[in-house]
Amino acid sequence: MARPALDDTRPLTVAVLAMGGQGGGVLVDWIVALAEGQDWLAQATSVPGVAQRTGATLYYVEMLPKRGERRPVLSLMPVPGEVDVVLGAELMEAGRAILRGLVAPDRTTLIASTHRAYAVQEKAAPGDGRGDSGAVHTAAEMAARRFIAFDMAREAEAAGSVISAVMFGALAAAQALPFGRAAFEQTVRSAGIGVEASLRAFARGFEAVASPPPSVMAPDPGPAVQLHPVGNAAFDVLIERARALPAEVHEIVGHGLRRVVDFQDVDYGAEYLGLVESMLAVDRAAKGHALTRAAARHIAVAMAYDDVIRIADRKTRAARFARVRDQMGVAPSQIVMTTEFMHPRMEEFAGTLPRALGSWIEARPRLFRMLDRVVNRGRRVRTDTVFGFGVLHAVACLRRFRRGTLRHTREVAHRDAWLARVLDAAATDHALAVELVEARRLIKGYSDTHARGQAKFDRVMAAAARLQGRPDAAAWVRRLREAALRDEDGTALGQTLATVDSFLR
Repeated sequence: MARPALDDTRPLTVAVLAMGGQGGGVLVDWIVALAEGQDWLAQATSVPGVAQRTGATLYYVEMLPKRGERRPVLSLMPVPGEVDVVLGAELMEAGRAILRGLVAPDRTTLIASTHRAYAVQEKAAPGDGRGDSGAVHTAAEMAARRFIAFDMAREAEAAGSVISAVMFGALAAAQALPFGRAAFEQTVRSAGIGVEASLRAFARGFEAVASPPPSVMAPDPGPAVQLHPVGNAAFDVLIERARALPAEVHEIVGHGLRRVVDFQDVDYGAEYLGLVESMLAVDRAAKGHALTRAAARHIAVAMAYDDVIRIADRKTRAARFARVRDQMGVAPSQIVMTTEFMHPRMEEFAGTLPRALGSWIEARPRLFRMLDRVVNRGRRVRTDTVFGFGVLHAVACLRRFRRGTLRHTREVAHRDAWLARVLDAAATDHALAVELVEARRLIKGYSDTHARGQAKFDRVMAAAARLQGRPDAAAWVRRLREAALRDEDGTALGQTLATVDSFLR
């Protein structure tokens, strides 16, 4: 019996780069079903990865029309420069495809979402560690034959579906595959799962490509927070008080007020406004109230610090569970099992205790080390169980006792010392006072991250005390802050401090 002849026709190739929960597998299933529904042959493969975020996966599809009894020769992996269509479910995944050579200027249609899901390295950076989205956009314009980009995550959310359906619509409108819109839509209907929501998202993706709005790479800042009454009598009193501040600071104060009240209570919000007003008293209107604007932002962050109570509160809110379900794209009838990976140190637990008890434990190193070993045994909490949720919820309910904890005492003392330094500088050097406020950017996060940031902040403030009185004091404090944000271990800050030491001797 003669062996069937091989079909050496070049297949049409599609690569999809998506992260966990974005429906990349569903999208590839649709593409294969679409091709087979049009009497084509199709083959799909995938290579999972854990390089960043929730694990990026590369899916690859090859397809071609049937030619009698001839058997096609299909590859399991994409070849650089030989991919016809690349779909990136997030902007940096498009950049990753370019770096891997999958995008060719004479062949490839690159379709990508412009939204970002930040990598661990970006979020862990001391300063603004975000990758340059504009650089990826520029590279894509140069690397691809055609580049199509818009915020697919926003379209998916508006349609009540997942991003894969929007990408399928964009693929249809791009006309990169020789199939009409009706064939794409019939493929979605044939899948039989979440059809109506998927078709809505498909239509939004299709229209975004067929009738594209002006391209905007900058993220949507969202609606401004206005100082309007909300119907809560106690909170509305604070709103009226905040409206007496200069108009330039209204939006920042609006955000800050909501943050600190959510963190603690209305009385804490009144304390926040009192601190902002103390900055306004020494500010200069001619400078656009720069000191008050900066203080309104950083005082709110300092007051709403991350402690064990706040972390537990955020992990047990209904909105968080709803967000997780939405991101995973699960049906209302499906059960989601959630495991929280907790990494608190004994320092965090001691800080949650009453001042006297927490200090007593810290003063006994052997007891502290023993308790630290006990604390570090349980780092996984199942919040989909009654026990796990109950434990975190009980911790969150300790908020009413927060003012009496060791951590709060220390945070307030550190905050007040910082603001006293700012007020002292403002009397003679307004620019230096602003820089001292901005130095608070160095403190962020939780646990070790917070400790490292505070150590850098304290070093900068100590140097600022030595620099005060010099005409270039503000400029040097700014250089010190920028150096501290440059790396995690403080090498750049140490070098800049050495320079300051050299001329202050």
